[in-house]
Amino acid sequence: MELELNKKAEIYIPYGKTKEEAFKRTTVLAISAHEDDIELFAAAPIVECLHSQDKWFSGVVSTDGANSPRSGAYANCSSEEMIRIRAEEQKEAARVGRYSFMGLLNYSSAEVKDPSNRSPIEDYKKLIRASHPKIIYTHNLADKHDTHVATVIKVLTALRELPPNERPQKVYGCEVWRDLDWLMDEDKVILNIQGEEKLTSYLIDLFKSQIEGGKAYGEAIRGRRKANATFSASHAVDSYKEINYAMDLTPLMENKELDLFEYVDSYLERTREDIKKRIFTMEGK
Repeated sequence: MELELNKKAEIYIPYGKTKEEAFKRTTVLAISAHEDDIELFAAAPIVECLHSQDKWFSGVVSTDGANSPRSGAYANCSSEEMIRIRAEEQKEAARVGRYSFMGLLNYSSAEVKDPSNRSPIEDYKKLIRASHPKIIYTHNLADKHDTHVATVIKVLTALRELPPNERPQKVYGCEVWRDLDWLMDEDKVILNIQGEEKLTSYLIDLFKSQIEGGKAYGEAIRGRRKANATFSASHAVDSYKEINYAMDLTPLMENKELDLFEYVDSYLERTREDIKKRIFTMEGK
C-alpha cells in the first residue's frame, strides 16, 4: 500500500503488519503537532486499545522536532540530529504502546503554521481515508501553542473536505498547553486513564530529549491528570485516578458553516455565565 504523502514523510509499522493491514485495523487515530504530544493527550485511548481485541490505536505527528529545546546530553545536537532522536523516541513509544502505525510527516513548524500551506491538509486527508478511524483525537482550539492550534485547524479543514462517509464518528480536541478544566462540567469530554498509570507515565519518560531539555513533562502531566480527577467533582469522592479533558469538535467537522472562534467562544460564554450567576447568587442579587 503506497500513500503519496510529502517526500519527507515516513510510515512506521511497529509489529510485522503490512501498511494495508495496519491501516485497516486502526479504529482510533491521534494527530498531533509534535513528538510526545500524543502520549500527553491521548493516554486514555492508548490504554483502551491495549485492552481491546478489536480496537487499534495509531498516531500521526506533523512536525520534525528540529526546534526542540536542548540541554544536558542534547545541548550540542544539531537540528538534523534532533530530528533523528525525536523520531526514534516516537517510534519507541509506538512499540511500547502497541500502536498499529505511526505516521511521521516531518514538516517544519513554520510549514504547519503557514495558513497558505495545504500540504499537511492533503496528507491528513490521505491518512484518514486510508485508516478510516472511528474517533480522532487532536489538539483543542483554545490551546496557547501556535503549532498546536495550526494543527487542529488543518485537521478540521481536512475533515470538512472529506465526504461524510470518509469521516470519523467523533473528533476530540485535547488539552496540552492550556488546561480544559475551565469548561463547564457538561461540556467536558472525560478521558479516563484507568489501570495503566505506570505505562502511560513510562510513555512520557521515553522522550528523554525533551525531559533533559529542561521540561519535566512526566511530572507535569501526572500532576494534571491527578488534579483533574480529584477536582472533577466537589461533592463526591474521587471516581477516577487520572483523567484528561477534551473538547468535542465533532460539530465543527459536520457543519462547515460553524465559525471556529465562535464555537470556542460559546464554551467561554457558558463558563462566564456560570461564574456570573454564582457570584450574583452568593451576593444575594
